[in-house]
Parts: sequence; structure tokens; C-alpha cells
Amino acid sequence: MTEGTGLREWGRTLYRARRDRDPIPPITDADPTLTPADAYAIQNAFAALLLEDGGSVVGYKLGLTSKPMQELLGVDQPDYGPVLSSMVFDDGTTLPTGSYIQPKAEAEIALTLDRPLRGPDVGVQEAAEAIGGARAAIEVVDSRIRDWKIKLVDTISDLASSAAIVLGRDVVPVAGWEPRLVGMVVARNGEMQATSAGAAALGDPVHAVAWLANTLAPFGVTLEPGHFVMTGALHAAFPVVGGDVVRAEFDRLGTVTARFGEDRS
Repeated sequence: MTEGTGLREWGRTLYRARRDRDPIPPITDADPTLTPADAYAIQNAFAALLLEDGGSVVGYKLGLTSKPMQELLGVDQPDYGPVLSSMVFDDGTTLPTGSYIQPKAEAEIALTLDRPLRGPDVGVQEAAEAIGGARAAIEVVDSRIRDWKIKLVDTISDLASSAAIVLGRDVVPVAGWEPRLVGMVVARNGEMQATSAGAAALGDPVHAVAWLANTLAPFGVTLEPGHFVMTGALHAAFPVVGGDVVRAEFDRLGTVTARFGEDRS
């Protein structure tokens, strides 16, 4: 088996784990020699299989944007994964928890591009000029790796542990204010889970967009108008189960709500 074939097979393994809701042992236990570059090749193979089922890439998500999470996994930079249209839902949607394996929720700021952005050498100012608006968002993260026993290669391979995105109703123009200063409160079933601010995402959500544009540049990828970037969790993710209601309130951006049902759709 060639190296490329082996990486594609890992993509198929993750695809089956997601489809069957049957998690696998850590990839890094099976092959500790895999590198982050290998993991992104696995991610591409996994995403390609999902795209064969329908949909398109509509944006990207960043993970590991906070120092505590980077220290936990022994890295010094974020990771990323594609957001597929099949993963995106409207504010107030009920998501069937039976469609996931071990879901958790986290509140984020989603930034939408209204002009193309392509690295290298994109700075914060250039990124800010390309961003058309911001939305309140909740990401549902899930791991196809059993018990969330992940290292960097595991989470990169596994679509950066992404499962679903719930977007707020309003796209708010960003002119005249700074996303890093936006305050946020997130609650589950009316009980506060965390408070934070936009600066928890790599110091500045706009910086997160610039980092992504520069990181994707060697692969010939441009952030296109209409793409949005999930700029990273503003707090520690918390588990969700059927019957839960998660509501995030943001200064300027308003609220976004994700509901969780019992059954798989």
C-alpha cells in the first residue's frame, strides 16, 4: 500500500465512523509517525467523500485558537477544516443528537468575506477590509475518535472535530467596531456556561482570518466572497444531550440558539 493510499484509507475510515456513529481508536495510536501534513491529506480525503454525498465548501473553521488548548495538545498554532453546506443550519434549528457521536457546543464569531482574500502576507488590515460582516454562531464539535482522546493529527484528520454550525440571523457590518472587543455569554437550558470576548479567538477574530488566508495560500486556496470563517471557540466546549437548548448572546451581534433533539433525522 502506498503512502497516499494509506492516507486515503484513513479518510474512508473516518467517513464510515461518522456515517455509522461508531468512533475509532486514535489514529496516532495506530500510526504515531503521521505528521500534520499527512493529517491534512487525510482531512481532504474525508471531506471529498462527504462532498460526494452532496453540498459544497462554504467556509472554514479554526480550532485550537486559544493558548490553553494549544498547550494541551502541544502546538503553537491553530488548525483548520472546511465547512460544508450540509453542516450549516439556521438559528433555532433542532439538531438530532443521534446524528452525532459525542457532541459538544461552543459559541463563536463567524466572519463573512465580501471580497476575495488570498495569502501569503495577508495582514490584519487587509483581512479587515475583505470582511463584510459578522454573525453570532454556535459550532457543534464532535469527534469520530473514541472518547475525545485526540492529539493534533487526530483532530486535523477529523475535519478539525467539526460537525455542525448554527448561524445567527443577522450579518452585522464590521465597520466602526472591533470584533475582538465583543462580549459574549453562553447558556445551556438557561444556566450560564461561560462568558468571554472576541479576543479569546487568537487575540482577534480578524487576525484568525488573516492566519487562515496565509495558511491556505500554499495550497492555491482563496477565501471567496460569501465564504465565512468560524474564528474559534471563545470558551471551553461543553457536552450537549437531547433536550438541551444552547443560547449565545453577543454584544452587537445579537443571539443565536441551537436546540438538540433526541432522534437522528
